[in-house]
Formats: sequence, structure tokens, C-alpha cells
Amino acid sequence: MRLLGNLVWILFGGFFIAIEYFIASILLIITIVGVPFGIQTLKLGLLALWPFGSRIENMPHANGCLSTFMNVLWILIGGFWIALSHVFFGIIFFITIIGIPFGIQHFKLAALALTPFGKRIN
Repeated sequence: MRLLGNLVWILFGGFFIAIEYFIASILLIITIVGVPFGIQTLKLGLLALWPFGSRIENMPHANGCLSTFMNVLWILIGGFWIALSHVFFGIIFFITIIGIPFGIQHFKLAALALTPFGKRIN
């Protein structure tokens, strides 16, 4: 079921979302200052490419000040708007019964887009 959900996700926009995240990641990694943010957008891109069956877990050793500071900085720079766009698409998908699984995946992406530091994707 995960394979079918991921294939439908990729066909109906997931591939383009992942490409956007990968391009943003490359652009951020090119600037030396943006490397930590580029790694986080790479995380978002991987989840956007194959969301069904993936889980987001908190890393137990990353609960320090640096992770919190980077999450606050991330939210101020653009994480809020990325998360808001995923929430918007999640609500749109929840209008139909068929779209509910895809809406859930957008909400999962929104949670990661809001605070990506200190989390990993399994």
C-alpha cells in the first residue's frame, strides 16, 4: 500500500515538490553559511519524494541550545511559510475522501518544515 501511495504521490505533484526542495538545498549549500539550512531542506526533499511509510523522529542527543536556536532562526527565515503552504495543501486534500492520505502527508511535511533541526526521517 505504501508503494502505491508513494507512486500516486509522485505522479500528482510530489516529484515537483521534491525537486523544489533539492534545488533550494543546492542553492543553500553553495553558500557556506547556508549549509545547515541546505541539509534541512534536503531532509524535506527526501520526505517529499517518498512520504508514505516514512516517520519523523526526534533525535535524543539534539535537544540542546543550538538546535533550538537554529529552529527559531529557520522559522523566522522561511520555515513558517513553508509549513503554512503544506497546511494549506493538506486542508485542500482533506476536502475529498480520496485526498485524505495525501493531506496527512502534507501535515507531516508541515511539522518537519516548521522545526527540522533535531529530527530525522526513518
